Amino acid sequence: MPRFAANLSMMFNEWEFLDRFKAAHDAGFDAVEFLFPYEHAAEKVGLALAGGPLEQALFNLPPGDWAAGERGMAAIPGREAEFRAGIDTALAYVRETGVKRLHMMAGMADPEDPAAQKAYRESIAYAADTLGEHGLDLMLEPINGKDMPGYFLNDFDRAAAYVRESNRPNVKLQFDMYHCELIHGGVGSKLEALYPIVGHVQIANAEGRHEPDGSKPDYASLFAQLDSLGYEGFVGCEYRPRAGTLEGLGWFSPWKRHDRQD
Repeated sequence: MPRFAANLSMMFNEWEFLDRFKAAHDAGFDAVEFLFPYEHAAEKVGLALAGGPLEQALFNLPPGDWAAGERGMAAIPGREAEFRAGIDTALAYVRETGVKRLHMMAGMADPEDPAAQKAYRESIAYAADTLGEHGLDLMLEPINGKDMPGYFLNDFDRAAAYVRESNRPNVKLQFDMYHCELIHGGVGSKLEALYPIVGHVQIANAEGRHEPDGSKPDYASLFAQLDSLGYEGFVGCEYRPRAGTLEGLGWFSPWKRHDRQD
């Protein structure tokens, strides 16, 4: 049975960030994820999580200057020192939340640029080895070019190649079904092919990135597929509610904490 994690960067925006944890718990979630916690003290994030109580599924390494359009530094030559310092920053939040996996955004670069490819491979190696010392997994996520034009990692097969060639067991694929549908289509077949390296899953309707309640992709089938594959990780709900978080949780009713039988 899927273990859903509310994405607090997109959901529960009716509450201030530190209040979203309790709101997610009250709505029936056992876990949360978010993009970046760094505007809030690590201790406060940890207290909000424990107050749920909730499990932290995932968050991202620092992305550089987000407001200026940066979307990661891993594939950007010359940003190595800042990238590595960002890992140290993230580890303070790891200690407070107990999270077991972090997503490394690649950045805005030409995926065919040899210098960007070299920087990205070196970033993977450094991040994986550093996080591995703390028992953490490193997630690589392809992002579709419609939502993020110019993003370096924009193809699932290319991402899988980077995971495999890293030759590090803690480097895994972050399989966002929304992005997969927009990039490739055929989410079920792509999931089947790449499942051995999948370390985290995320969902949203491909039409508008809203609640996963439509037919594109077919989430009822995909949730069943995850069960058949034996997936025991989290499924991050990284979507924008159409009209309000609580109003859009009808799809979640079968999996709410108080409805579970397992």
